[in-house]
Amino acid sequence: MPPSAPTPTGRKFLGRLSLPERQYVADALRAETVGGVLLLVAAVAALVWANTAGAGYEAVQDFHIGPAALGLDLSLQHWAADGLLAIFFFVAGIELKRELVAGELRDPKAAALPVIAAVCGMAAPAGVYALTNVIGGGSMDGWAVPTATDIAFALAVLAVIGTSLPSALRAFLLTLAVVDDLFAILIIAVFFTSDLNFAALGGAVAGLALFWLLLRKGVRGWYVYIPLALLIWGLMYNSGVHATIAGVAMGLMLRCSRREGEEHSPGEHIEHLVRPLSAGLAVPLFALLSAGVNLSGKAIGDVFTQPVTLGVVLGLVVGKALGIFGGTWLAARFTRAELNQDLAWADVFAVASLAGIGFTVSLLIGELAFDGDATLTAEVKAAVLIGSLIAALLATVLLKLRVRKYRALLEEEERDDDEDGIPDIYEEDDPAYHLRMAAIHERKAAEHRERARLAGASSDDADSPA
Repeated sequence: MPPSAPTPTGRKFLGRLSLPERQYVADALRAETVGGVLLLVAAVAALVWANTAGAGYEAVQDFHIGPAALGLDLSLQHWAADGLLAIFFFVAGIELKRELVAGELRDPKAAALPVIAAVCGMAAPAGVYALTNVIGGGSMDGWAVPTATDIAFALAVLAVIGTSLPSALRAFLLTLAVVDDLFAILIIAVFFTSDLNFAALGGAVAGLALFWLLLRKGVRGWYVYIPLALLIWGLMYNSGVHATIAGVAMGLMLRCSRREGEEHSPGEHIEHLVRPLSAGLAVPLFALLSAGVNLSGKAIGDVFTQPVTLGVVLGLVVGKALGIFGGTWLAARFTRAELNQDLAWADVFAVASLAGIGFTVSLLIGELAFDGDATLTAEVKAAVLIGSLIAALLATVLLKLRVRKYRALLEEEERDDDEDGIPDIYEEDDPAYHLRMAAIHERKAAEHRERARLAGASSDDADSPA
């Protein structure tokens, strides 16, 4: 891929990433992809379990464990949603902090486009859901269900279909997901907070203040932070604010900027340690305990005939794609950002369709929105699964249409002819690179001449009389 030519405004949308940012995105998405595959396996296992031994599955979901005196005698399903997902949101908080201080969101002008795209990608699904339920006379309580994107599930789909997206498109998808997570967190905090216990909330805030102070003082040791984190989580849960907010708050407090001599910031180091726990255990277990719903023919038919569930499906499939694509196009037009000449707007629409995979956070919001109505909660979960599946299939078709182009771009991005560990595309302006390449070409030419000479000598020996 040739270097991006300067535009009149000096800004290029989906242009080449810097080498450190490209490496970070590659590492982050590699971990998310592995977690996404585990998530897929857990979701399928939950569906098989629930549809073959429903009573046993429900008994496991409803099994209670925990200290009742602390208000934590919770079902396993509840522990997964409030406890395990706190780990997931802790990692999301670190990702958001890093994006704000060192990633795509650090420059307000560069951040405007993905932020607008993400906001439109949440507003449009909510609007589609609302319109469907106004026309159909359904409940407006589930408006937030189709607003979330599950980056791990989306990347698992990419891994399964074998589509190699160029790094710029992958970074765009990751940034969208990070901003999406931020607004999902705000939705959960604002709209799904029950009656507040101010004493517990005050204790949680004091715990967070102590957490911040210890970080600033440079105190180290897991034996300090893990007990404190558990205390903050327990207080936040008992305060009435959703307990996952504690994870986000602690993640945002970590320093994610690198100081002189640091290979990784503390936030990046902790993210590297915790992400496998989140992607490999917390989120798959949540899926296993939450995704098991009845998918009989009647249940599937009901998804497309009831306004609540139809609104969720249309929000994920139609709202997400049109919202992200429309927001991106409008933002690019008004900021005069020029699309990378190697890509097309069809690629943006394909990524926007892929973002319609809602799963983890959508399931969580569905449980919160219809808490107390087990039947409707199960129907909304089925709608999330079906909507995410349709979005995945649509994105698969759209991405497959351009797969040869993507592979060619990715191969060009990763080409390293001088074998120095740095892709050649990042060394085109380096005179030392051209000297190395000239030496490599000369060596190969000499080897070719030597092989030709030896082949000619062998031929002469064969033709000579014995």
